[in-house]
Amino acid sequence: MLTQKQRVSDGKVISIFSGCESANYILVTILPQLGDFDSLEYAWWLNREKDLFTSKNIVVRSIGIGNRESGKKFCQYTGFCEDNLFIDSTANIHQQLKLYQGLNLRIPLFSATQNAWLNLLLMCAGIGSKGTLKEVFRGYLGDKNAPPLFSNNQEINIKPFPPIKGSLFNKAGQNYQRPFELATLRLQNMVEVLKYWRNYVPFDRYITQRGGTFLFNAQQELIYEHRDEGILGFAENMSNPLAFLQDCLVTNQSGR
Repeated sequence: MLTQKQRVSDGKVISIFSGCESANYILVTILPQLGDFDSLEYAWWLNREKDLFTSKNIVVRSIGIGNRESGKKFCQYTGFCEDNLFIDSTANIHQQLKLYQGLNLRIPLFSATQNAWLNLLLMCAGIGSKGTLKEVFRGYLGDKNAPPLFSNNQEINIKPFPPIKGSLFNKAGQNYQRPFELATLRLQNMVEVLKYWRNYVPFDRYITQRGGTFLFNAQQELIYEHRDEGILGFAENMSNPLAFLQDCLVTNQSGR
């Protein structure tokens, strides 16, 4: 099913697996709208693990809902490689894979856009969105099972607030995800998206659509999948969203 999509960098319609012939693994992430919390946060984790992808010869391919403009804005902000991002303007791949479309309550007097926004707000409140409230609270309370997100010397700029250094979070502890650290990252992402909303989210009708993660071996056989069930639920283990890779690599190598 993961076949033809438009790549951001060249605008051509090519196979998602093109250029993966010599890869040991292909990690395919199906993202929601590119301005979604999950898409931006997932890109942050993918960038964090670049060295792992290189050492294990893992090729990353991501498909997000948007257009070329939103794709370029997404890559510019997150640092995600344009060559690895593909665009699906109609969420067709999400439908083919039967990924969760989100809450679908409809009020007859509302327009399609108004209904979409109502459903999104309800999902943000945890209705029809498994694990969302728990994940929101984790962002504020911290997580001793997760790594720190900001380095000590890293400058965090969230206008109109004054810049802060990552070392500020050390007042609550070190060597784990400190209280408010993840909430700060999410606030940073939210401010960015709200500032350029129509760049990131050109189509309101898909704002509740969720994504999924699919890992393939060198023979393009599926060896792992995760299907999102709610907002901020893009991974089986949100403390370390890419932890599944190590388990899959060990299992796949031992089975050879």
